Amino acid sequence: METRRLPVEVITYILSFLPIADRKEASLVNHTWYFAAQDSLRQENVLYNIPATSASLAAIESLARRRVSCISLTSLDSSTVSRDVIQAVSCHLGPHLQSLCLRGSSLTETSFVHLLLACPCLSSLDLSGCNSLFMSGTLLSKPETISQAQRALTNLRELNLAGLRYLSDLSFNRLTGCAPRLARLSLARCHLTFEFDPYRGSSNYNSSALLSFRNLLRFLKERASSLRALDLSGTSITSPAMRSLVQVEGLRLRELVLQNCRDLSNEAIGLLCTHQPHLTALDLTGCSELSDRAALAVSAGLRALQSLCLGKLQRLTDRGLLGIAELRSLQRLDLSECSLVSGSELVKVCSAPELRPNLASLSFAFCSLLRDSSVLSLARSLSPSLRVLDLSSCVSITNVSIQAIASHLPRLTVLRLAWCKELTDWGLLGVEEPGEERNHGREKDAGPQFSRNFGNMGFFLPPLQNLEQDPKVLSDSAWNESRKRHRASLQALGQLQELDLMACSKLTDRSITKVIRLPALRRLSLSLLPELTDASLVAVARGCQSLEQLSMSHCGKLTDKGFVEAASSLRRLQHLVISGCSQLTGQTKLCAASLCLPPEHTGLCFTPRPSWGPRPTSDSTKAARGAFTRRCGQCSNKTLEFKQPPALCCCAVPQPTLCQHCLRGVRRGCDAAVTASALNQAPAQGAQRNRAGNPTPPLRKQAVGFSVQVFIAPVLGGGRDLFSALSSPRAGPVLRQSGRLVP
Repeated sequence: METRRLPVEVITYILSFLPIADRKEASLVNHTWYFAAQDSLRQENVLYNIPATSASLAAIESLARRRVSCISLTSLDSSTVSRDVIQAVSCHLGPHLQSLCLRGSSLTETSFVHLLLACPCLSSLDLSGCNSLFMSGTLLSKPETISQAQRALTNLRELNLAGLRYLSDLSFNRLTGCAPRLARLSLARCHLTFEFDPYRGSSNYNSSALLSFRNLLRFLKERASSLRALDLSGTSITSPAMRSLVQVEGLRLRELVLQNCRDLSNEAIGLLCTHQPHLTALDLTGCSELSDRAALAVSAGLRALQSLCLGKLQRLTDRGLLGIAELRSLQRLDLSECSLVSGSELVKVCSAPELRPNLASLSFAFCSLLRDSSVLSLARSLSPSLRVLDLSSCVSITNVSIQAIASHLPRLTVLRLAWCKELTDWGLLGVEEPGEERNHGREKDAGPQFSRNFGNMGFFLPPLQNLEQDPKVLSDSAWNESRKRHRASLQALGQLQELDLMACSKLTDRSITKVIRLPALRRLSLSLLPELTDASLVAVARGCQSLEQLSMSHCGKLTDKGFVEAASSLRRLQHLVISGCSQLTGQTKLCAASLCLPPEHTGLCFTPRPSWGPRPTSDSTKAARGAFTRRCGQCSNKTLEFKQPPALCCCAVPQPTLCQHCLRGVRRGCDAAVTASALNQAPAQGAQRNRAGNPTPPLRKQAVGFSVQVFIAPVLGGGRDLFSALSSPRAGPVLRQSGRLVP
């Protein structure tokens, strides 16, 4: 049957099983597949990032035609451009908008009220960090405005007020009073007062100066039947306050987040488990006063728990994990940065099939006491269910662990082994390490040891390195023979989508070129591997053609030749981190521009930075630069030949073509060093005007394609690696799913 005869609903259902990037590619087939791909994205409530720029106005109209329901507005302020963007969103997207994120914006109260009243179907509102709205204390102070807001927020289910330093009882009551169906509330890092009682028996909780726990308690009593999730992270909640909270009549919380609440005691957690037994998610990360008693109380009282985070509990030991067997529904367990946990008790629990939980995610990051024997036992026991494993900075694990993971966890999708410096090429290859190299490694490591967690407070000379001997290269025949004898190589993890090998400094081309051939891999970090060369880069590009994020910062042996050769295979790359690669020149910048489309369909811009390398002067580079000749959108007096390709903002919306003189005045505050994106050169209808009032050329429509963000920094000031930020559980999915704005 021909696909064009299939109904759009059937194609939409088929495409729903594909990742976001694959659906973008499928949308280029024909009109039917395009609309089917857009329907599948809309069904999953993909969040679209819209910056407050004049270029966003045309994109907002195109999003309205596809009835986009989830957006995030960034960089809003009191400028004219921000008001125009808010007006466009209110007019085109407001009637069917369900999720609105204004995180960190500085918009005015008038603009916010205008936007809020234009969104009658809102179910999620994020106002975290919007301090300008609550500074005056007059938000929703007019009676007619409150009545209109009540009609607009009737269906609101989720409200995020995290990080608001000026939030008071009065403004909190006004805002929450307009949302009678609120089910999820976040007050993380708000200045809640627990000890001081400003009311002294009064029932009028409308202070305009502070946010009190007594007023929050009154709110919980009124909404006990509907509230299901509460976030009080970063507050100074005390044990008596926790006792009063959990004993609210009728309150049945499902999720509770208490990160970095350092005043909580074991007794408070015991009361929590007694009075809120229906909790399915509990986060106690950073509650430094908790010990094994709290963990045992959680295991005994919260039998329905599915997600448990106990990270950064320095008093937690293996004894606190004795009751994990009682949590039969547990799917996620986070024990990161618990320095006294070795995993021995968890191994005993998981060894019995009738007792072990069906864990899908397990984190032992920064647990320096974890040994190979524990990893081997856990890999065998959790083989049917485990999908995410984080062993970052577990400095004691060796090749035995990686071979156990490859042998027993073939369904793993996320594997993080950053800073595991004992891993070698032989572990990734699944080959037994030769005796002479094992002895040589022991002699070389016999001196003072350092780790990421614990460092000696002295200064020592680095170990001697044998610079005369070339590294051994494993031939294809030897590799095939070794695979017949040992099948526990990293290549067995065929479903792996994320792999982090950052700072595993003993890895070389010998293993990377042979093993990193994972067709489903989308995120890869090989930063701080000084022995990697262009051979590894080319092998990764050819073996992992689904890569979307690649980090190879501080790999000093990478050259322009490797990136030129690898560019043809990295067609889906969105983020490339190559800071600190001292041998790269401007040719790599131009190569990054060609990752999406040929140069005539690619835009490129960069923020001025200190000189980091010589400029290329080859004929091919000059020819590539000569192709970028267009009329400036600011001065528009003559056609200019740009030294760099035309400007494109680091966000999802293209900017008008500007010369370098005008570019310096417009692109203040841009963080990206290089951003490349696929553009469709067909002109859009209508013309825009810039801030100066001059007409600018019509904006170009943007095709369904992939962006490439390349972060290049000076060798000595490279900045932090962005791989962890891109894969964070909170912001990462938004960035990965938001994609490009498609007219």
